[in-house]
Amino acid sequence: MLLATVRAHWAIENVLHWQLDVSFREDAARNRKDNAPGNIAVLRRRALDVVRQETSKGSLSIKLKRAGWDEDFLRSILNGLKAPAPES
Repeated sequence: MLLATVRAHWAIENVLHWQLDVSFREDAARNRKDNAPGNIAVLRRRALDVVRQETSKGSLSIKLKRAGWDEDFLRSILNGLKAPAPES
């Protein structure tokens, strides 16, 4: 049971890492100073989350490229985000 749990965890990690490497070429990144690697990693993961919420057909890589080329598409993705609930 422990091995199955570990394998399941690493399967998720491998899929996420693969997507980050394919979409953002994360393995080729040259940011290694101070907090830059951690900061950019957070931004990459958030960008994937945002693009995954977009419902049109197409791969994540294509959607990321399209958002970079087409400001209207980028705005539509960003406008689709749900605002966080106000704190009480």
